Amino acid sequence: MNPAPRVDTAELSDADLDLVSGGQAGGGAGLGLGVHAEAGALGAHVEAGNIGLTAGVGVSLSPQGVAVDAHLHATLY
Repeated sequence: MNPAPRVDTAELSDADLDLVSGGQAGGGAGLGLGVHAEAGALGAHVEAGNIGLTAGVGVSLSPQGVAVDAHLHATLY
């Protein structure tokens, strides 16, 4: 039995690999958008060219009160 954790892998196309590895100078102007929603939480991620923006907000209610969390992250690839 191997106690090492199992890691899933995926194939990447050459274009995707260029984006991950830094790609070519002056890379493309691709646009990506992702949205995540569940009870008490909402998040969005947008990528345009070599910039990514992620924002989210979460709210939880307990007998002690209400907790609110918000965040905004900017990434330059």
